[in-house]
Amino acid sequence: MKRPSTSGEKVLKLRARVKKQKPSFVRQESWRHTRLKENWRKPRGLDNKMRRKIKGWPRTVEVGYRGPKVARGLHPSGYEEVLVYNAEQLWELDPKTQAAKIGHTVGKRKRARIIVEAKKRKIIILNFKEPKEVAKEELAEEAEKKEAIEEEKAEEATEEAETEKEKPKPKKKRKRRSKEKQ
Repeated sequence: MKRPSTSGEKVLKLRARVKKQKPSFVRQESWRHTRLKENWRKPRGLDNKMRRKIKGWPRTVEVGYRGPKVARGLHPSGYEEVLVYNAEQLWELDPKTQAAKIGHTVGKRKRARIIVEAKKRKIIILNFKEPKEVAKEELAEEAEKKEAIEEEKAEEATEEAETEKEKPKPKKKRKRRSKEKQ
């Protein structure tokens, strides 16, 4: 499977280098209070030291820390991630530049179909570790079930045809009991 172009690889390396130099942005005073998580929040407030960029305080998020425009949103493998929920959506993907990521709500049966279809079209699936035997077994079982259902339908059709050929039996009339016999 071919990876994206060499210029794409250079951009990914550049993005990695920029990311190493980038500081870990933390919420103001999250190191002081246990109730505050380190998740980034923009510092607001009139006298806020981080907002005013005072020396000795942690860095704030700025445009200058952004990665290269070409590499934004790309997976580390260099492919663009596309979320897929069924096998039909794979037809919209370009195998050279895009890779599929199966949605977490997709069940086993649909997941197996997506995997088989992706292999046929040579599309990379990012969130899949390949248990080779499981997918083959599931597809074989599915095919057997379909064949069994078709056979049952064929048998039912032949039975219906046979019953139509036979003459219907006349209904038996009920005998009424007279009051005298009781």
